[in-house]
Amino acid sequence: MSVIGSQPALAIPARTEPSAPQAAFLPAVAQGLVSFDAAGQIEAGLAERWNVSDDGMSYIFRLRDAAWADGRPVTANDVVAGLRAAMSDGGNNRLAMLLGAVDKIVAVTPQVIEIRLKAPRPLLLPLLAQPELGLIRRAQGSGPYRILSSKDGVIALEALIPKDAAEDPQVHYPVQMRSERAALALIRFKRGTSASVLGGTFADLPIARAANLPPAQLRFDPAQGLFGLAVTAKSGFLGRADNRNAVAMAIDRDAIAALSGVRDWRPVLSLLPKKLDMAGDPALPDWIRLGRDVRLALASARVNAWIASYDEVPPLRIALPDGPGSRMLFARLASDLRAIGLQAVRVGAKEAADLRLIDSVSPSDSATWYLRRINCAAGLPCDKAAEKALEEARDTLSLPERALKLKEADAAFIVHMPFIPIAAPLRWSAVSPRLTGFQPNARAVHPLGRLLKE
Repeated sequence: MSVIGSQPALAIPARTEPSAPQAAFLPAVAQGLVSFDAAGQIEAGLAERWNVSDDGMSYIFRLRDAAWADGRPVTANDVVAGLRAAMSDGGNNRLAMLLGAVDKIVAVTPQVIEIRLKAPRPLLLPLLAQPELGLIRRAQGSGPYRILSSKDGVIALEALIPKDAAEDPQVHYPVQMRSERAALALIRFKRGTSASVLGGTFADLPIARAANLPPAQLRFDPAQGLFGLAVTAKSGFLGRADNRNAVAMAIDRDAIAALSGVRDWRPVLSLLPKKLDMAGDPALPDWIRLGRDVRLALASARVNAWIASYDEVPPLRIALPDGPGSRMLFARLASDLRAIGLQAVRVGAKEAADLRLIDSVSPSDSATWYLRRINCAAGLPCDKAAEKALEEARDTLSLPERALKLKEADAAFIVHMPFIPIAAPLRWSAVSPRLTGFQPNARAVHPLGRLLKE
């Protein structure tokens, strides 16, 4: 099988979202306490079972019999040491902002560990299934696969646990994983030398379209997360919330969604896809009921008012990843901005920019992830009301109060507009009919050991 991207390493990614190859490879060779199944739901990993206390302040996990790749048994102390390192303030874990409620991680017995919390977190398990919280010891993982070889860009994996271990939940067919560009991956797939292509995004979807795959073999995940423009400018035109809203009003989201040709890729105007764990539906901008012509007129007036009071607005630098989908997206955005008197230039994904695309699938159904991805600590324009509500949501022991504070933060952010939502993340895969275990899901996770049904 092929995964779009660069060759992964057996190491936790530093402060960045795992690449598609990392997200596929790490859970296969370095599982965590729990794992995702084919449908993106939680199943056993190193822990065979777990229990949550009635007050939600304690998670207790019983480890199954497992071994590192060298045959040494996995102990509770191993797991505790690995999790403590991953969750430490000085760690390189991008999930650290979501793990602040973890108070202590202790080994109760050689096979039992406890995670104690400062405040209840009902959505802790999906975080523990993320690649960043997989367990690695001395450059070794604990399965369910081990690296048999890595040669000529192909990583060969074999089951770490024998096939006749009936108590083990994993599927144990061998896997050969190749990380490469979308075009090469699709050529292999069409020739029948690869059973799947995983990790596709909006940026390389036009390549998949050009491959003319049978519709049943081009699969799309109903992914949830963020797809839009983060405002990274610290001053100038985008330093004011009303001007950021002007840019948001100018964007023709329906036209952008139509570029993909994906029926279910719909535009969004809210920061969150749905209520999640907030006390109410996501907030919407106050201009949502205005027709497009009225929006453009209002946005143009704000641009003209700025120019009259200050000066011409320099071309807005929009940072996008490589790929034909990005070229199409930029052309649409540039056209929309010209309609209100602004110019735009495209820059690379890692270059200095005024607007930077965020294209990220959420790790859990928590509003906190969405709101902390776009807050002051993320380098976006700060709003005191939103930040205060987020901190109060973090500190409260009451889940109903937490839900209310998250709702307050969401309402403040939609006015302040540090992030301009466009749509949900678009994730695609090319899948052979023989991979009967493949299931599209909201997490866009496809465990290598679950692509064939047992």
